[in-house]
Amino acid sequence: QVQLVESGGGLVQAGGSLRVSCAASGRTFSDYAMGWFRQAPGKEREFVAAITRSGGITRYANSGQGRFTISRDNAKNTVYLQMNRLKPEDTAVYYCAADLVYSDRIIETSMREYDYWGQGTQVTVSS
Repeated sequence: QVQLVESGGGLVQAGGSLRVSCAASGRTFSDYAMGWFRQAPGKEREFVAAITRSGGITRYANSGQGRFTISRDNAKNTVYLQMNRLKPEDTAVYYCAADLVYSDRIIETSMREYDYWGQGTQVTVSS
């Protein structure tokens, strides 16, 4: 299994940028496709971005397309989410998740496909 720890959340003004990180430990990090999800107060958890095992394919929710970038460094066992031009509606707890896959072409947007989750990091965007 793998353990995930997010960091880098905080308070930022609208229009600003923030990068959140997720450090993994345990099983070989490159065995996992990775995803970022978020949950705002009173709302369901939703997909934000995902990346394949090698990082060659990425996918984004419409809400973050063009503003968010997911990346990973397998040597550092870390996945990142760079968020630019942040909006108040981006305020949420951001979670990273790991999906054990056997192909570098698999990338999932559904929470149900992910096997392991971090504890989350709060991102607050003020207007």
